[in-house]
Parts: sequence; structure tokens; C-alpha cells
Amino acid sequence: MTQRPYVIDEMISAKTIAARVEALAGEITAHFRGTDKLIVVGLLRGSFVFIADLVRELDLPVEVDFLEASSYGNEMETSREVRIFKDLRSEISGRDVLVVEDIVDTGFTLSHVMHILKGRGPARIETIALLDKPARREVSVKATWTGFEIPDEFVVGYGIDYAQRNRNLPFIGKVRFTA
Repeated sequence: MTQRPYVIDEMISAKTIAARVEALAGEITAHFRGTDKLIVVGLLRGSFVFIADLVRELDLPVEVDFLEASSYGNEMETSREVRIFKDLRSEISGRDVLVVEDIVDTGFTLSHVMHILKGRGPARIETIALLDKPARREVSVKATWTGFEIPDEFVVGYGIDYAQRNRNLPFIGKVRFTA
């Protein structure tokens, strides 16, 4: 796949993200207070930076696990077919679970993953998404907690990529094609 030339315009600064992650962690800590262990499930690959920052702010005993699911591949548009590439190692039956998603766009991936995980019998299961793009929703799904609601823009940074690039940016930026 040949990439078109593009630039990235900052949308959400690193400082703004850090403040929001801290606030969200406070809400999650209060919600799950009393748990013996919260299993925090990061949806790879886009959530890895968010989950790392989030778990450091949680005042709870946590276990971190990952599930890799995708409906995009290297494309900018969803295929609407969710594929699981890596499953959990942890047993979640009877446990408290927090699913961490980078961005809820069409809703296909989060809906599919939640269907699978709820079938495994967790005691409680909640979701958090760094970004929510409701204008693109095709499946009725909403995260319990959301960092930021954004317009229908293609974004990168803070773990989110375009064809495996730009994950390392400390901010969320809008991709603007130049040609």
C-alpha cells in the first residue's frame, strides 16, 4: 500500500491527555473500590500507551492482559469483519474487568469483543475509550468512560497509528493529506 503524503495537526495535547487520564483513573478507582483485583484488558495495538498511563494512576490492585482485535488492518476504513489475533491469558470468570479501547469509531470491534468477554462470565465488566467518534457509529455501543469525544477525523498519536506509523507521538493529531 502506497501512502499519500500527509501532515499531522495537533488536536489534543499531551498535557490535556495526562490530566484527563488522571481524572478518569479517579472515577474508575471509585467505581471498582473494594475489588480484590481488577483485570485491565487492553485492546491492542492502539491502546498500549493509554493503558500504561491509566494503570499507573489507578489506586487498585490490577492485573494487565491484552487482546488483539482489528477490523482495519492497514486501511483507513473498517472492513466490518472483526478478527481476533491474540486472546487473553487471564481467566476472567467471576472477576472484575475493565476493557481499554483507544477509539470507538463504527463500534464493530468493541461490540464484538464485549460479546466474547461477557460470555466468559465476569463479575463486572466496564469499558473505557480514550476517544469516541459518535458520528461514525454503525453499531450501538458506548464506553462506560470516555476520554474525549472527537469529530469524524482520522487521528494518530498516543498509541494510535496510520499504517503502523505515528504511534509514538505524545499527542492526538489529525491526519491531513497534502496531495
